[in-house]
Amino acid sequence: MEDPRRALPSVEVVIEHLQQGVGATSIARGLLVQCARDAVADARTRIAAGDSIALAAVLADATRRADEASRRLLASVINATGILLHTNLGRAPLGQDAVATMREVSRYSNLEFDLAAGTRGSRHDHAGYLLAAACGAEAGLVVNNNAAAVLLVLATLARGREVIVSRGELVEIGGGFRVPEILAETGAQLVEVGTTNRTRRSDYEKATTERTAMFLKVHASNYRMVGFTEAASITELATSDIPVVVDAGSGLLDVNTPWLAQRPTWLGDEPGVRQCLEEGAALVTCSGDKLLGGPQAGIIVGDQTLIQRLREHPLARALRCDKVTLAGLQAVALAYLNNDGAAIPLWRMATASTTSLTRRAEQIATGLPDAEVISTDAAAGGGSLPGLVIPSVGVAVRVQNATTTLRELRVNHRIIALARDGKVVCDMRSLDPDDDDIVATALRAITAGEPNAS
Repeated sequence: MEDPRRALPSVEVVIEHLQQGVGATSIARGLLVQCARDAVADARTRIAAGDSIALAAVLADATRRADEASRRLLASVINATGILLHTNLGRAPLGQDAVATMREVSRYSNLEFDLAAGTRGSRHDHAGYLLAAACGAEAGLVVNNNAAAVLLVLATLARGREVIVSRGELVEIGGGFRVPEILAETGAQLVEVGTTNRTRRSDYEKATTERTAMFLKVHASNYRMVGFTEAASITELATSDIPVVVDAGSGLLDVNTPWLAQRPTWLGDEPGVRQCLEEGAALVTCSGDKLLGGPQAGIIVGDQTLIQRLREHPLARALRCDKVTLAGLQAVALAYLNNDGAAIPLWRMATASTTSLTRRAEQIATGLPDAEVISTDAAAGGGSLPGLVIPSVGVAVRVQNATTTLRELRVNHRIIALARDGKVVCDMRSLDPDDDDIVATALRAITAGEPNAS
């Protein structure tokens, strides 16, 4: 008998089939070749094991592999979850000014070049300088995320020395980043004071020795402790000669939000970077892609002498940001300096009135069977403002199978929505108005009985 493996299609035949598929042109040929080879190789293995494999099955397997490869590519999605800083979706969306500036400096730029002197400059003189000005600090420095910011501060100022932290602030943030472990990695020695729920200034004073490098205060940005609690304030601790370093986490520059017409009530008691500095903090660290509304980065602002020491540490080079990130942060910092909250998508979305959201939701719901406009609770997300919600509006559509419909929205339309009580819900607060028509079209296609995603 003829070997059945001889009937298998060649890799080139499978590649030609894939190239004719919808969307295949967006996948590099190298990926298509790999998908074709893997599909043919798998078929050979299965035939050798006694299975019968038809041509259609090989082509279908290759197509499935190509589809999976396509979905692994980094691409834009539509966020209809109501979570503004959705960590899995890239946190803060960037505005037109930030994107334009990032595109501009993607060519040659004065990243480390002094145009006036014609000599080498510093990448720290751009976004870091502007962000410091935006919150009233003497100086600023940008690294690749807030975890890196804390790491650099501890490694520079506390290696081989003691860092005093309240037991109530020994937190873990996303990705398993724990304050005690990062202290150990930097060579600093953790000194715990107080209790989980109550820590006073006297606790810090009793633990202070000649080896004390700093008092570290960590904002619990991803959880809240209520009830019988007490914490020593920055003002209380700043009366000592020991520098106070504050990990503010979320990156709200100013509690008064002068870039907005009115301070949102849902911000609650979130601390501001400016206020931490005014209360006496020597250094404050925060994220760039949370409430700051910029690209992923870690911001360090405060005392100029300390910032200079951070710049000169060897880790500063390993943790530094590239020119594109710095350009995006520069645009965001300029928006704050202009008190232009509308230029930052996060604040534009977060402060949109429920009246405007309702109008948009009604437009999407028009003509959709079993659709209604409902009240929802949006959230900041990204480990910011835990337990606090932002009143919002959503479009709820009753479907036969919410799980299947959500997958179809994700796979075929790149729309990330929610399920509630057997309905698919698209929250308007995180939805860019430019995407309203896309969402409406996708929902109409699905409710009209379009075949489900494979």
